[in-house]
Amino acid sequence: MKVVIFDCDGVLVDSEALAEGVLEEYLGQWLPDVNVAERLSQALGMTTGDILKYLEQHSAYTLPDNATELMDTAIEERLARELNPMAGAYDAVLAIPLAKAVVSNSRRKRVVASLSSTQLADAFGKGTSIFTADQVANPKPDPALYLLAAAELGCLPSDCLVIEDSVAGVTAARAAGMCVIGFVGASHVDAEQPGRLQQAGAWRILEHMQGLGALVNEWQVRAAS
Repeated sequence: MKVVIFDCDGVLVDSEALAEGVLEEYLGQWLPDVNVAERLSQALGMTTGDILKYLEQHSAYTLPDNATELMDTAIEERLARELNPMAGAYDAVLAIPLAKAVVSNSRRKRVVASLSSTQLADAFGKGTSIFTADQVANPKPDPALYLLAAAELGCLPSDCLVIEDSVAGVTAARAAGMCVIGFVGASHVDAEQPGRLQQAGAWRILEHMQGLGALVNEWQVRAAS
């Protein structure tokens, strides 16, 4: 069985710029000695908790004990108000005739809400599997979440095509033995990101969801040869 697996934030929904805005607002107060914007560019794709740990290591200040929960709640409140689907994502998902799944480093609550509020849940259809960071001890860039998805879906990692926007995500999927498309069409992406994703192991770079169908077909032909 061939499966196409989507990351959520920065791939299906244009959420990363919104989340980064919240992180910069809070962390500017909590860790005033850190260049938050610069450090965030190096932590893209990590869980909120791991991002906070990473930034705290570069500061003389200490984060509140409940920083992760406060941050996740604030981000989700902003997403509920402002989140949009990625341009072309609904049609791209709907057009794929293969099995599909979502694998995200966000918590399940956020992923379900994001897919629902943007109507992308309808494109995936009922019964689509969603795998999130709270299901494993070590989320992306560790391959555990992708390996869990393959096991639960009943397929080999080599039969999975993954769409990811971050180095952490590409690294995780490649370590799991999956083929990865690096997506760079989100509003937060800078000019250096395609190179970063290729260096991490992305097979192809995708600039707009309109091109996804052709890459899925190319992958299927490549896998069959």
